[in-house]
Amino acid sequence: MTVPEDSLPALLEAVLGVGTDLELRTTLQHIVDCAAELTGARFAALVPVQDGGDGPHPSDTVRVPVRVQDEEFGNLHLAQKRDGNPFTREDEQLLRVLAVQAGIAIGNARLYETARQRERWIDGAGAVTTALLSGETAADALMTVAERARLLADAVAGVILQPTAEGGMEIVTASTYEDPGDIVGTTIEPGSPVLEQLLGGEPVFVEDSASDPRMTTHVRHRFGPSMMLPLQADGRLIGTLALPRRRGDRPYTAVERLLATQFASQAALALVLADTRHRRERLAVYEDRDRIARDLHDLVVQRLFATGLMLESTRRRGGAEDVQETLGRAVDELQSTIQEVRTTIFALQQPPAEAPTTFRGKVLREAAGAAALLGFQPSTHFTGPVDNLIPNNTATHLLTALRRALTTASHRPHVSRIDITIDATTTLPEGNRPGVRLTVYDDGTTDNGDGTGTTVTWQAPL
Repeated sequence: MTVPEDSLPALLEAVLGVGTDLELRTTLQHIVDCAAELTGARFAALVPVQDGGDGPHPSDTVRVPVRVQDEEFGNLHLAQKRDGNPFTREDEQLLRVLAVQAGIAIGNARLYETARQRERWIDGAGAVTTALLSGETAADALMTVAERARLLADAVAGVILQPTAEGGMEIVTASTYEDPGDIVGTTIEPGSPVLEQLLGGEPVFVEDSASDPRMTTHVRHRFGPSMMLPLQADGRLIGTLALPRRRGDRPYTAVERLLATQFASQAALALVLADTRHRRERLAVYEDRDRIARDLHDLVVQRLFATGLMLESTRRRGGAEDVQETLGRAVDELQSTIQEVRTTIFALQQPPAEAPTTFRGKVLREAAGAAALLGFQPSTHFTGPVDNLIPNNTATHLLTALRRALTTASHRPHVSRIDITIDATTTLPEGNRPGVRLTVYDDGTTDNGDGTGTTVTWQAPL
């Protein structure tokens, strides 16, 4: 093929121009613009084979194929020269040289796009793994997988199905642009042609969900191309990740299918790891509850035994004043024991692996945190409906004061007992107003060296 010398500068500029950008869409536009500029055509188009690349070609058109490696990508069409003359053989030669360079540029752009796709899917899988291992609930974890996969695949929905007791599969999670309410709960009944593949952990690729005979759900008519990928790890089938596109949307490429399958495998592994971690955390909570129950048993038995001895000793005394004083102390000990039992029961009723939402629960969490440093559990007492009476702002200040007092007490020598009391029925001396009082007592050695202990008080109006 011989190119006229006077056309070489323009051809060289065109050849260099089509390879200046790695974005596929931009590259295709460069090719079309350069073709029109080189030949003086009014109209130029690059029509991919999948869109009917052959196309009509009347007498005033020149059509040149564009190949990417051994694959025919499409045809470059030109029409109507600006000077009104017909296209010449020289125009065709220039176009063929440009088509060769266009094939190279398109191949490079495809490689770049594939690399970017792979990077996006890898980043997405990493983000899902991080999110799942951060302590999400099971339902939130499935939604995280479905939503991230939908965005990566440019799908209209991200759907997760799980096996049912009847042998079918049910949509348990759906991420869509619209309300997914009528999608969640949809079931693939036993006997469906696609069910055997899904329960066997095989990927299923569908060109058109609405017309594919394997699809039987009532929502299939909304969707076109779809991927149904197993969420499977260590031989355990968690479910299926389905990524349908709208009817008429482009089908999934081989690269997209591969990347989505790899994403599903990693997401399944992350789901298994998250579930294992959640089980370990629940086990730790139950073990901690067993410890609390044992401590409660020991505490109650010790206090009741000591109170019994106190009363027995009183019975043998003769002085009325001694009897009154001892009985008063016994009553105080019994009330304190009852308060300890109530507090511990409340702690045992807290949902496992969840941060407390009530003020009472947050106080108990602070006490439990201090116990890790002290080696023993502080005694906690509540008077009045603290969760109903104490506003959020005051509760925040109370928790800050409590945290500071516990930190100070934990650093004091010879501490063996800490009592936390929160009284929401107190009356403040200033203006006789209702208020809340926090008192933290420890029996450690004070700064002056005596063993009388230390009491810290903080109060605020309600």
